Amino acid sequence: MMTGLSAERFGLAGRGFIRVGHAADLVVFDPDTVRDAADFSNPTAAAEGIFSVFVNGVESWAGGRHTGARAGQALRRSSAGARVRGS
Repeated sequence: MMTGLSAERFGLAGRGFIRVGHAADLVVFDPDTVRDAADFSNPTAAAEGIFSVFVNGVESWAGGRHTGARAGQALRRSSAGARVRGS
């Protein structure tokens, strides 16, 4: 719901919900262990507790490493423009 409402407000059709026909942008993580491992001396350290990241249905992060997949794309508002739920 949190991402779905944001996608609706920004007019991003096909985003924000886990539904058939929507883009699968998902992060699989353990809420008990996820943490930012980066610090001043190592600012590019990967976060811990994140198992997989899927961008447009393609796994781009697995086993603590980038898979090499580059499935991202520029997002534009739908032609209907941004709408707020209930309007």
